[in-house]
Amino acid sequence: MSDIGSTQRGASTLVLALFVVVILVTAVAGLLFGHKLGYQRGFHSMETQAQQAIIDGTEATKALEDLRLSNKIATNQAATAKQELAISLANLKELRENQQALTVENRQVSQLNEIYADVIAEKGGMPLQILGAKIEPLPENAFEYGFDIGMLSSDGQAKRLQPTLTLLNNDDLVEVPLDPASYAIEGIVRIRGRFMMPSGFKPLQAKLSLQAGGQTVEQLYDWKLGDKVDNMLPSLLDLPEVDESPIVP
Repeated sequence: MSDIGSTQRGASTLVLALFVVVILVTAVAGLLFGHKLGYQRGFHSMETQAQQAIIDGTEATKALEDLRLSNKIATNQAATAKQELAISLANLKELRENQQALTVENRQVSQLNEIYADVIAEKGGMPLQILGAKIEPLPENAFEYGFDIGMLSSDGQAKRLQPTLTLLNNDDLVEVPLDPASYAIEGIVRIRGRFMMPSGFKPLQAKLSLQAGGQTVEQLYDWKLGDKVDNMLPSLLDLPEVDESPIVP
């Protein structure tokens, strides 16, 4: 019995020792596994942070380069704007100087014309006469007319000019409405305007009749002035304003 008791106590001690060893081994294995798992997670986290830091650094570098490029472009644009402003100011100054010179020249010409007019009036004046005439075709069966009329009465006063433009063929005539219908003439008057040709009417001649200061002048023009021209504009809406320049005879 004594031997059996000793054997049981020895077996219990051995079981206890084995149990303790198992617990220690399990604890060590758990610590090792936890350490490995923590290390892997920490390493993965650090690797992710490092990659993100690289990405952030690349984006920051690109943003800095874009900022530098934008600053360079803005600097160039500012320099260009400054140059354009300087050119504009120089052009404006030149334009003002030219305008002043032109104003002085116009006053001188006007003064000279007044002297010429006084001299001509003292010598009996300038009779009513046609200085230049034109009739040109326009789109949509329209035509543009222009007449430069000269007259200076002996008393030097302006006279009422009554012009009449008539289109003629072998069988009929058409009077073109002029706007304005009358002018005050004291030197040179420029008659300008446009009209629509009546449908089916084909003129052979144009007659300009003038009355002013008791004088009458009539002039017939061959309708060859109305021949077609090259590069005709497609519409009347594309036409510029009527040209007021002097007509070259």
